[in-house]
Amino acid sequence: MASAPELDISHIRLGERPLIVCDVDDVVLQFIGPFQLFLQSQGHAFLPRSFRLHGNIVSQADGVEIEDQEVSRLIEEFFEAQELWQTPLDRVVETLDRLSEEADILFLTAMQPRFQDQRRRLLDRMGLLFPLLATEQPKGPIVHALHASRSLPVVFIDDMARNLHSVRDHVTDCLLIHLMPNSPVHRFAPAAADDITRASDWTHAAALIEAHFVSGTVTRAVPAA
Repeated sequence: MASAPELDISHIRLGERPLIVCDVDDVVLQFIGPFQLFLQSQGHAFLPRSFRLHGNIVSQADGVEIEDQEVSRLIEEFFEAQELWQTPLDRVVETLDRLSEEADILFLTAMQPRFQDQRRRLLDRMGLLFPLLATEQPKGPIVHALHASRSLPVVFIDDMARNLHSVRDHVTDCLLIHLMPNSPVHRFAPAAADDITRASDWTHAAALIEAHFVSGTVTRAVPAA
């Protein structure tokens, strides 16, 4: 099987200031709630039985579980139409706008690149004009490549423990923030490691980030193996 092509980050231009790298789904944009509404419009329902989409979507008509291939198709259709469904989390727009006065902000979304244009339009419409990278590749090596040898603070925010662990393994002294909505499905989410900070909402996350900047903590990418 051919390996995935390397993500092109050559167009990303960072200034001489701290960097905030932020996930999008269920961190900046509501995902699970809008996806449930989308499923209802298609005659399906999501049952929060585990932290997965596959295996938890059933027909509203008879309660029969939808096959994995059909679930994948529904996810793709949702991302194709995301501009009609997804909305921002509380206080994210004003919080990122304020943080952008002292830091560069980059969105790193775990999504097939072919849906990047739809997401770009949606974020722009909300006033979230920060650069966007859409990829299904591991996030740690990407943040490593972005941060490189910069001696400046860096922050990574995500709702998925595996992504936070990936960045922790590639970038030393990065402030890792676990931020996720209070939803029935997220109650099944794998726990993040003890050295990762949990934020209850964007107001809390902003306070953690600003304290990190004030502390003057600088980070360096972990040397590649």
